[in-house]
Amino acid sequence: MRTLVLNAGYEPLSVVTSRRAAVLVMRGKASILAEDGSPIASPSALIPRPAVILLHKYVRVVRRRPTAPSRRGILRRDQRNCGYCGKTAATVDHVIPKARGGDSSWENLVACCGPCNVRKGDKTLEQLGWELLVTPKAPPHHMWLPAELDAPREVWMPFLDHTGNGVVRTATAAA
Repeated sequence: MRTLVLNAGYEPLSVVTSRRAAVLVMRGKASILAEDGSPIASPSALIPRPAVILLHKYVRVVRRRPTAPSRRGILRRDQRNCGYCGKTAATVDHVIPKARGGDSSWENLVACCGPCNVRKGDKTLEQLGWELLVTPKAPPHHMWLPAELDAPREVWMPFLDHTGNGVVRTATAAA
C-alpha cells in the first residue's frame, strides 16, 4: 500500500510505503489525515494504516526548472503517446535529428513508438511529410510531483486539486 505525504503546507511532497508512513507517525513527525481499511499489526498494538499523512515540519524542496530532459521525463510529459502517430510510445526521438544539428532539449525530444522511430531515422519531418501531434516544450510545474499522482488513489482526492496535482485545504484536511 502507498501513502501520500503532504508537506506542512498541505502540498503533495511524495508517496511512500504505508510502513514508512506509520514510522513517521509513530516518531511524532507526521499525523494521519486519512486511513486505509486494514490496520498494521505489530506484536503490541494495531496501528491504523495511513493513506494520507501530514508532516509537522515544513520540508523545503528545491526545484530547479527546467532540469535536463531524460527518457523517463519525456515519456511522462507526453503521457507515453507517440508524437507522430499517437500510439503507445516506449522510446524517445529527436525531432531535428542529432546528425542534422538537433540538440537533446525538451523542445527537440518527443516520445515515439518503435515503428515511427525506425521509419524516421535521421530524416526531418519535412522530408517525410509528417507533422507533430504535440508541441514539445519543458514540462509544467506539476510534472515534478510524484509520478503516482498521475493516477491518484480515490482516498487522496480530497487532498489534491481537481487535476490531482496541487494544494487543496479541505475541511477534512484542515482538521
